[in-house]
Amino acid sequence: MDKATWVEVALTVTPEQAEAVAEVLGRFTREGVVIEQLADQNTRQEKTILNPEVRVYGFFFNDETVEDRKKRVEEALWYLGRIQPLPPAQYHEIYDQDWMEAWKQHYKPVTIGKRLVILPAWVDKEYPGRLPIRINPGMAFGTGMHPTTQLCLEFLEDLVKPEMTVFDIGCGSGILSAGAVVLGAERVIAVDIDPASVRSTTENSQLNNVSDKVEIAQGSAELIRSGHFGILQAPLVVANILASVILVLLEERLSDLVETGGHLVLSGILAHQGQEIIQAANEHGLKLMEIKQIEDWNAIALIKE
Repeated sequence: MDKATWVEVALTVTPEQAEAVAEVLGRFTREGVVIEQLADQNTRQEKTILNPEVRVYGFFFNDETVEDRKKRVEEALWYLGRIQPLPPAQYHEIYDQDWMEAWKQHYKPVTIGKRLVILPAWVDKEYPGRLPIRINPGMAFGTGMHPTTQLCLEFLEDLVKPEMTVFDIGCGSGILSAGAVVLGAERVIAVDIDPASVRSTTENSQLNNVSDKVEIAQGSAELIRSGHFGILQAPLVVANILASVILVLLEERLSDLVETGGHLVLSGILAHQGQEIIQAANEHGLKLMEIKQIEDWNAIALIKE
């Protein structure tokens, strides 16, 4: 058998531990880290039943550096575990040809809010009355199972208006970008610092036939501020990232991207982190509109006064 292309490193931890573990794994993984709410799909009732733990995982190439990388991961996790005990990291070799088959076995359609359903690319089932967002899962990208993605999509249902422009900061898989267009947005500008996210967003935009309305580039809020896209502000800006990154973006005046009277949706936030995010947003002219919550995860919608 051919050598495995990837090694997955994963830990199952509490939501409170997830961000710190993700930060550690992110130092060593090649193409990002996923924090994924563990869930069982009740297909009879089409509801997602959430588990109180989350799985944090990432991937690195199975090359000549793999053993040294594992050693450094273990060392970093040991230091983190001195603060609060952690379970041992699990390593699993993954072959490219096995990747999609694994997703097909485990990933099911997810209904979101009142109008949306997230469908893996290989599912042909129709969901009358719901707008489909199709996702072809890729290495370490959002699939719609995580509560933060679901909460963002619920806010998009509320806030997207016909012919609107939306900025998607840290677009990941492109699921929010595709969702915005499906809900009626005329133009979405999607940026991410990870080139693999740019590729994934491009592929999923094509899958949803929205490529003509989604502009994708490697970068962050600063790229938009530079005038790269010929537009400096939008009535709706969404950022589904870790809370620590959101705080940095707010300090770097993420609020400048939001039109007066427009909305900023922030997610990837644990409940205990919400007040710090709201306070930082208030300092930049953003007023709390609503908080949505699933388990320990929050999404926060703010309005620019």
